[in-house]
Amino acid sequence: MKLLLALLTAALLPPPAARPAPPPQLNPNAACRRCIQAYENFLASDALKGRGSGTRDELLAATYVASELESYGIAPAAADGGFIEIAPGRRVSPPPGIVQGPAAAILPGFALPSPNLGTTASVVGVLRGRDPQARALLLTAHLDHLGVIPDRALDGDDIFNGADDDASGCSAVLELARVLALGPRPRRTVYFAFFGSEEDGGYGARYFTQHPPVPLHDFFANLEFEMIGWPDAKVPPHTLWLTGWSRSNLGPHLAAEGAKLVADPHPAQGFFCRSDNIQLAEDGVVAQTISSFGMQPMYHRPNDDLAHLDVGLMTASITSMIRPIRNLLNGRFAPAWNAGMAPQPGFRCR
Repeated sequence: MKLLLALLTAALLPPPAARPAPPPQLNPNAACRRCIQAYENFLASDALKGRGSGTRDELLAATYVASELESYGIAPAAADGGFIEIAPGRRVSPPPGIVQGPAAAILPGFALPSPNLGTTASVVGVLRGRDPQARALLLTAHLDHLGVIPDRALDGDDIFNGADDDASGCSAVLELARVLALGPRPRRTVYFAFFGSEEDGGYGARYFTQHPPVPLHDFFANLEFEMIGWPDAKVPPHTLWLTGWSRSNLGPHLAAEGAKLVADPHPAQGFFCRSDNIQLAEDGVVAQTISSFGMQPMYHRPNDDLAHLDVGLMTASITSMIRPIRNLLNGRFAPAWNAGMAPQPGFRCR
């Protein structure tokens, strides 16, 4: 009887090929296009008014990112033990009645970044690995953009949405956090940081290097994701590029592992020094930026918006990074600067 029931059950089940595939958001080996689109729809919406450095809109973006990380099971890792890190930023003259002074900028619990108080909001989370003695990987992007600039409006639009710069990088780091949390816990720990006020002088990243969750030498590498939403005609389709390719062995290793990653085709632009990675690189961490920026005219203009994003590029290229990053976390490869290529004291970007 049991055999007969088993045979009947098997006959009623659809063949394996006909069974529905798991939802994209449950696949630990591929990026979810709908998820990426959803991140962008919020971060680059007019509702966030361009996420200006040190503004309430930047804080709203930080709060959203923190809530996403928490929903994935990522633990908080900011300096005060939470997800959101309020750090000193660029100070300007405050209007009458606003409290001033360093304490107002950095007191625990001070919840509202403000250019008038000279503060900015970042987010830091961690997925802890199985080996507490192993060094950690740091994946980063920057939260802020240029905000609202009425005298630089384009066709009546004065909101600088920053869909590519750098909501796309934030989307990549969020999606990598989500996917890595789905799979088995890695051997090495991975931190996820979303820095505030990159556009205004790199204040969020600077604070992070001064108050890191672990000593900086315990990071074996930093990969910054900056502007991966527009294709670059100088590289193959659905391909990203890495700044400072010849400076370390990290890029060639990731490419050999299957990442759609090539050398920066714009070396004269000095992109290695133009993202938050440079602050970690100057402190000795092998820190480089992943991008696909093709020198598009939308850069730092109001039409860096959702309408111009290539979500297919983002989905395919992020997917290509999942296995190489997972292998980094489960392996023992230690990225290193090539001879004479590490930034030194007094280093001048070029």
